[in-house]
Amino acid sequence: MIAINRGYTMVVRTTLTILLTLIGAAGCGQQQSVSSGANTADTEAQIYRWKLITTWPKNLPGLGTAPEKLANKLRIMSNGRLDIKVYGAGELVGPFEVFDAVAQGTAEMGHGAAYYWRGKAPIAAMFATVPFGMNAQEMNGWLHYGGGLELWRELYAPFGLVPLACGNSGVQMAGWFNKEINSLDDLQGLKMRIPGLGGEVFKRAGGVPVALPGSEVFTALQTGVIDATEWVGPYNDLALGLHAVAKYYYYPGWHEPGATLEAIVNKDAWEALPEDLRTMIEMATRAINEDMLSEFTARNNSALRTLIDEHGVELRALPGDVIDELRDISRVVVAEAAEENELAQRIYESYMEFLDDVRDYHAISEQAYINAR
Repeated sequence: MIAINRGYTMVVRTTLTILLTLIGAAGCGQQQSVSSGANTADTEAQIYRWKLITTWPKNLPGLGTAPEKLANKLRIMSNGRLDIKVYGAGELVGPFEVFDAVAQGTAEMGHGAAYYWRGKAPIAAMFATVPFGMNAQEMNGWLHYGGGLELWRELYAPFGLVPLACGNSGVQMAGWFNKEINSLDDLQGLKMRIPGLGGEVFKRAGGVPVALPGSEVFTALQTGVIDATEWVGPYNDLALGLHAVAKYYYYPGWHEPGATLEAIVNKDAWEALPEDLRTMIEMATRAINEDMLSEFTARNNSALRTLIDEHGVELRALPGDVIDELRDISRVVVAEAAEENELAQRIYESYMEFLDDVRDYHAISEQAYINAR
């Protein structure tokens, strides 16, 4: 009996020894795994703190809220690794200084429209909008599946910038006027805030284009510095209160049939990011691009009813002969922009070829359906 107890005791001791050895080994392995995981987490948890500057007034509905939405989405998607602070126009730099400030590294990112940088590269305006050119749906097709984005990045590369489409207003309104437009004669000498290629067309039609940021438009129209202004459409225009300083609201927005807004990123800052964060930026800007168009589509109708029913705004269509003249001038102005250099010519040819193809198809699809509806 004693012998049996001694044998049993030895078996128990041996078993315990083996178990303790295994537990110790497992503990060491677990400790190594946690340590390795901690090192990986430390690497992945590097936080990139960026500044995003815009050409828009802070939190202006549509245009101004888009950069805020972008920053918030990227903060969530990256689990805080990409922390972006947004500055409205004039908070860090002037609204028309965004391009240079991002190129110089004053801020890592900017949000604006390519036609504001015509002084840097005249052809850049084609990546924002072209008078009588592509609408939002067509612009997105060209940029993302027709080679447009690659050409855009080639154009901005010498400035140390990486552009991405980040918003679209859809077809805009022709603008606010303090007098009726009944013929081409009414455009002569008319001072109007209108940027981009549309501004050059307006000038050749006899008007006087004026470059102004959105924050100055109301006061300029109120004080008579300008006689007319285009901005975006009912949703944004109501927010700026333009109905209080102009009586006539004209359509269609011949000058901006689908204005693409851009996010520009400093190239050094872009290349310093890991691949997953760059991919997040690409996907988030695509989401904002679609989101803005959806927001304007949803909000413009009710805003227009408010302008007409509550504020007595007079909605008018531009006369046919005015539209015809502006269209003829536009063809010349856009073609001239392509004469700058070889790259400008390639951009122009790519845009026009895509427009011709998509116009033919949309004649029997989108346009035919809208006419039938």
